[in-house]
Amino acid sequence: MEISASDVKELREATGAGLMECKKALIEANGDKAEAAKILKEKGLAAVEKRAERATSEGRIFVRKLDNKVVFVELTCETDFVAKNTDFIALGEKLLDVTIEKGLTSVTEDHKKLLEDLQIKIRENMSVRNVIVVDIPAGCAGASYVHSDFKTASCVVIKGSDAEVVKTFAYDCCLHLAAFTPAYITKEDVPESFINEQKEIFKAQMDNDPKMAAKPDNVKEGILAGKIKKLLAESCFVDQMFVKDDKVSVAAKLAQVSKEAGAELSFATTKLIVLGK
Repeated sequence: MEISASDVKELREATGAGLMECKKALIEANGDKAEAAKILKEKGLAAVEKRAERATSEGRIFVRKLDNKVVFVELTCETDFVAKNTDFIALGEKLLDVTIEKGLTSVTEDHKKLLEDLQIKIRENMSVRNVIVVDIPAGCAGASYVHSDFKTASCVVIKGSDAEVVKTFAYDCCLHLAAFTPAYITKEDVPESFINEQKEIFKAQMDNDPKMAAKPDNVKEGILAGKIKKLLAESCFVDQMFVKDDKVSVAAKLAQVSKEAGAELSFATTKLIVLGK
């Protein structure tokens, strides 16, 4: 049967498939546009399955803060070009919508299903790698931040007060997390195995330094303890120098804000999300 150019054009606009693919699908469907669209989708999904093993190291982290929660969706793709595509960005926002509307707290089939049409259209492997929901209890101050490259995001919830000064501090802590990407929150979070490994590295460095090796054992032990203390201060969020005031640590700044707010504050949640990690 004869397939008109207008029918091909209409099917292409509806599915995003190529002109020749649309024409072949219409011929196979005997001119039925709905059936042709179904054929194209089935073929497209088959192609998506073939691409499923391709690496998705690019993408974006989408964030939305509500009064009582912060929602993160990590959407990945194969290329940075696609990550900047307006359809890809719109998909990320839609994934946030579904997550919030359905009260989802992890990656589900509802998320995966939303990827199908864009995967077929763009012909890249995509995945919803992570869905994270952070609650902000009543009387707490919560904030979120996503970096300009959309590959690093953070969230901080502080309990004890929801005063504006605390909310501002929570947001500044989000900036700090994204800027310094600390490995741990407090010293108590640091595994003993990590500390022991670092001690062995420092010991080896000292033994290989003739000046250091000649020092008495008690002096070397003091130096080693100082090196570990400095390492932990650099690796732990609360001990790092605060991003907005490098003369005080995050913990000291928390104490200052506690006095300003007239409340005993503490970190309820500190979360850092880096694309692909």
